[in-house]
Amino acid sequence: MKKSLLLAVLGLTLSLAACGKAEEKETKDIEQSEGQTDEQGSGGEEASNSFFEVIDGKIDHIHGMGYPGNQGKLFFAAHDGLKVYDNGKWYKTKEENNDYMGFNATKDGFYTSGHPGQDSSLPNPLGIQKSTDDGQTLEQIAVEGETDFHLMGVGYEKPMIFLMNLQKNSIMEAGRFYLSEDNATTWKEVSANGLDDKLLSVAVHPQKANYLAASGQQGIYLSKDKGENFELISGSGQGTSVFFTNESLIYGTYDGTAKLTKLSLSDETEEEIPLPELKEDAVMYFAQNPKNEQEMAFVSFNGDIYHTTDGANNWDSIVEADKSK
Repeated sequence: MKKSLLLAVLGLTLSLAACGKAEEKETKDIEQSEGQTDEQGSGGEEASNSFFEVIDGKIDHIHGMGYPGNQGKLFFAAHDGLKVYDNGKWYKTKEENNDYMGFNATKDGFYTSGHPGQDSSLPNPLGIQKSTDDGQTLEQIAVEGETDFHLMGVGYEKPMIFLMNLQKNSIMEAGRFYLSEDNATTWKEVSANGLDDKLLSVAVHPQKANYLAASGQQGIYLSKDKGENFELISGSGQGTSVFFTNESLIYGTYDGTAKLTKLSLSDETEEEIPLPELKEDAVMYFAQNPKNEQEMAFVSFNGDIYHTTDGANNWDSIVEADKSK
């Protein structure tokens, strides 16, 4: 895989593989699990209300992932709605199957941009929307019907939004960076000095707006002054992903080999997080469960999804890319 390919907007067509079946080499669609007699799964605390149904197809074009609402359920934002991995089973939404971009999980739900699905009455583009009920309803936050934001980060615990605006709208100029610390009530244009790069993703610290990060063709960038200045903090290779916890920045890079690094925000020490074997591939989206730091997951550029519950000592392949396409 050439490094430049990592920055392309890839159409990821994924086939779902049951957890613990990584030894099966053929890519398969998920079928309804044995013992499930209805489309809503097996009940309990699983994602099995009337808004969800057991998945029986593929995931196309993933644009983000995370653990919204402190539920411990892993959500994936795709071009045709939300997909959920919960207790080893896969679900999808029955309605509001929107093309989600700039997806960010937060403690009370998620923020997103993108375009409405065929079944949605939302305007096109979405602007910035928020949901606190797993995507059943979306609340207008800013510039609805004006702009689709691809590069957008939101603080997990506080409603801080950092984004790059590519198209002029009623409150933002094109090609500039903006920060809001009050849930989009007010916006401040930030200088983003040092961030002259082709960017792939941005992230916001869960609690402190002074910590922002970005991944780009030249590497990983960190700001400690609310986006006014960014410093290139990675070594060789390009940046592929950025994710904040309260104490750390976790970032992905690729220099012929995929790496995932955990940077302490207090003393700036680094440690490498072990990855499964990735052949000409790298981490595209990463998330850690806020309820359990031992649980992590990532989507690769080639379209595979990996999940761990023991702090990356062992990774399970829960989705294998559809190699036939």
